[in-house]
Amino acid sequence: MVIGVHTPEFAFEKNINNVRWAVKERRIDYPVAGDNEPAIWQAFNNRYWPALYFIDSQGRVRHHHFGEGSYEQAEMIIQGLLAEAGHSGIEREPVSVDARGIEAAADWRSLRSAENYVGYDRTQNFASPGGAVLDEPRTYHLPPMLRLNEWALSGNWTVKKEAAVLHEPSGGIAYRFHARDLHLVMGPSAPGTSMRFRVRIDRQPPGTAHGIDVDEQGNGAVTEQRLYQLIRQSEPIADRKFEIEFLGSGVEAFAFTFG
Repeated sequence: MVIGVHTPEFAFEKNINNVRWAVKERRIDYPVAGDNEPAIWQAFNNRYWPALYFIDSQGRVRHHHFGEGSYEQAEMIIQGLLAEAGHSGIEREPVSVDARGIEAAADWRSLRSAENYVGYDRTQNFASPGGAVLDEPRTYHLPPMLRLNEWALSGNWTVKKEAAVLHEPSGGIAYRFHARDLHLVMGPSAPGTSMRFRVRIDRQPPGTAHGIDVDEQGNGAVTEQRLYQLIRQSEPIADRKFEIEFLGSGVEAFAFTFG
């Protein structure tokens, strides 16, 4: 039996309607428990999203896996535990998993950028001149140059503990990164609204390096609070400057992740 556990990282992820939407959108047909406390997370001493725990018929944790990928290995572990529990007729050929978008395993060989937060509570390497003014609106500017893993805001933003909120159109974020994939957790600050944005990489449209939430010209739209895949590039992977410009106001940006 498969049971999912949803342990939220950000406040919007505690909203049960957002969880229901995500479960439906991803076509998840197994039970998903809400863990807002987070009691289950703490019971497993977990530190990762996602994390797989394989439990045998005696209730013992026999294996675990952290992160995306290793899908065939996970299936083989499940088959072994089922056989051990006395189940027969188990299909031994692994199911082919076509992991696309954010479900694909990270390219660990080229990954030199770690997850980073936009809110002031956990952010690192913020490089807009003058630093961040906490919990108050301020007009920010990009520095002349960004070093690897530095990031900056442009336009009128309020930097809060968990996120940064854009107040005027044409504000943006820049980030110098080294990874195959770049994702941004973001969403409209007012439910039911949407906002268009434009992505550039080294000042050019991403072309074939666009993520699933962006077209080749770099155009996309923020429609709900979730993780957006903005860049997926092919080899060779090098240091690149990512920029996103929002064509409206009222977006919340929470965190960058890389893969």
